[in-house]
Amino acid sequence: MVVYQDVSVSFGKFNALHHVNFTLKKGEFLHIVGPNGSGKTTLVKTLVGLIKPTTGVITMNAFHMGYLPQKLLSKSNLPMTVREVIYSGFKNQSLIPTLEDCALIKTWLKKMEIEHLYTESMAYLSGGQQQRVYLIRALIANPDLLILDEPTSALDPSFREKFYLLLDELNKKEHTTIIHVTHDLTDAVKDDCTIMYVDQTIKFYGSYQAFHEFEHRGHHHV
Repeated sequence: MVVYQDVSVSFGKFNALHHVNFTLKKGEFLHIVGPNGSGKTTLVKTLVGLIKPTTGVITMNAFHMGYLPQKLLSKSNLPMTVREVIYSGFKNQSLIPTLEDCALIKTWLKKMEIEHLYTESMAYLSGGQQQRVYLIRALIANPDLLILDEPTSALDPSFREKFYLLLDELNKKEHTTIIHVTHDLTDAVKDDCTIMYVDQTIKFYGSYQAFHEFEHRGHHHV
C-alpha cells in the first residue's frame, strides 16, 4: 500500500530525513517510534502530502485516507460545533447532514464516551475532548489507510486502553492499514504489529519481538 524509495527531506542545510526506504502492505499495523526531533512527524507529513520530499519517490495505493496530526488547532480558532467538525470528515457531504449521518456521528461519539458533546462548540472543549472529536473525524469515513500522529497525547489514561482496543478492532475486522506515531508502546503494541525506529533514517524495521533485541543490543530508547 505504501512504498518509500530513497526518500530524503532537507530544510536548508538540515536533513530531517535521510535515505528512507520501506514498504507497508495492506492490513499492517505500523508503529513509528524514535527520539524527539528524529523526523517521525516529517515522515508522516510526506505521506499525507503536507511536505514534499527533497529526493526520492513515494508510492501510495490508498483510496481514502484518515489523518490525525500531532498538533490540533487552538480552541480560539474553532467556532464550529462538534457535529460540524465530524461531518467535515464524511466522504459525501450535503448542506445539511441526513438523519442517518447524524445517527452515525452519535454512535461514534458514544464509542468515544463524549456523546453529550454533540451540539457543543469546539471552542469550549478541553484538549482531550477535542482530540477525541478529531479522532472520530479521521475514522468516520472508514479509511483504508489511517495515519495517527501521537493520537493519545491529550487523552485520559483511563481511555487510552479503550482507544487502542478500537484501533486493533479496525485493523483486524475492517483490515484498515494503520500508521501510528507514538513515544510509548506500552498500551499500543500487539504481537503481530510492525515497529519502525526512526532517527533521521530508519534504524530498525521489523517485528515487535525483533525490536526488543534491537533495543537491548543498540541501547536505543523511545
